[in-house]
Amino acid sequence: MKILNGRELAGFIKERQAHQVRSMSQKPKLLIIRDSDNPVITKYVQLKIKYGEDIGIVVEDYFASSIEDIAKKIESANQDDSINGIIIQLPLLDKSKTDELCNQIEPQKDVDGLGEKAQFDSATATAINWLLAGYDIRLNTAKIAIVGRGKLVGAPLYKMFTNSGYDVSLFHRGDDLSKLIQYDVIITATGVPGLITNDNIGSNTCIVDAGTASEDGVLKGDISEEIRSRTDLSAITPITGGVGPLTVTCLFDHVIQSASK
Repeated sequence: MKILNGRELAGFIKERQAHQVRSMSQKPKLLIIRDSDNPVITKYVQLKIKYGEDIGIVVEDYFASSIEDIAKKIESANQDDSINGIIIQLPLLDKSKTDELCNQIEPQKDVDGLGEKAQFDSATATAINWLLAGYDIRLNTAKIAIVGRGKLVGAPLYKMFTNSGYDVSLFHRGDDLSKLIQYDVIITATGVPGLITNDNIGSNTCIVDAGTASEDGVLKGDISEEIRSRTDLSAITPITGGVGPLTVTCLFDHVIQSASK
């Protein structure tokens, strides 16, 4: 069984990125805007700050006091030539404002790829694509299931795979997940701990768990713990170090591309 180690792949790309940044006359800058100190959000922000330090990119972590404050910060950052990338660390406290605020980001600075006119693909969806390609998981002959229709992963990944001509189905977390047993590749990103159980998974299945939630301060994925003890799977992401590290790597790749333009 293959362990889909995103951290290992990210390490190779990170070396290339550091070299690119060193050759630039001015350090690129990424602005992260958030309105929550949720442990999962805080962890991902800290990871991005550390990654930026490692490759020479400036990262500003801005904690907004309100939705209006977020909108004002985006507006000023859009006009600031020293800022090459802007992301809103999701989820917002008021999730209903997500689309409106993401669409406010200038398309060439929308490095998370979440706005309607963004010039970049979704960073997380791209990271999953990189991960599967890096471990030679053949998608063109596979039956693929994506569980979760969220803006960060499910929706953009479904669009990406559909455009590539793959055989892909999209499930909501409330759907009948027993049907997943028919699929060769399962990618899940709902943020519901233990949603996918042993009974949902057939043998020789490749599983990418991109779901993250916090239970008593511990990060949990979408797949149940019993699945990880199985030996009949073809591939699976580790508890940590799967999609997350590559998502950060992809995000900074977009910041470098934006700065290069």
